[in-house]
Amino acid sequence: MSPGAFQPGSVILGIGNDLIDITRIEKTLARFGQRFVERVFTDVEQAKSDRRAKSGGRAASYAKRYAAKEACSKALGTGFREGVFHRDMGVINLPSGQPTLCLTGGALERLRAMTPPGMVARIHLTLTDEPPLAEAFVIITAAPADGVGNGPGNSGIA
Repeated sequence: MSPGAFQPGSVILGIGNDLIDITRIEKTLARFGQRFVERVFTDVEQAKSDRRAKSGGRAASYAKRYAAKEACSKALGTGFREGVFHRDMGVINLPSGQPTLCLTGGALERLRAMTPPGMVARIHLTLTDEPPLAEAFVIITAAPADGVGNGPGNSGIA
């Protein structure tokens, strides 16, 4: 079974969605520059987005990642409160290229708290952009810990 597959016995713990205007991120990058980038995005996200500068996709890449953080905070049920910060959620790609989120800090604590005993959390993420908009959708599920395919894949744990 693939790491992102929905397994028998799985439950949905949270759902979040966010839609953002890419020009809002462009303006924020122009106004606050590296200060904004370092406050909100992980080193991995910065490297991935900055590589898209030559093709003109830098702002769209940052916008998708920002939307993913917003969507994840909604799926966690906290928003950016209760010790959950933007940098606690980082968009990464599995070896297959599939995006997911790696959680640390308060976001990881919240994920652990909402995961039922004997289950492993999974974060399912989809990203898209169609200028001027970018969107992210997050579903957090939990599957039995003894299920097939419950390796480190997209468990959301750093």
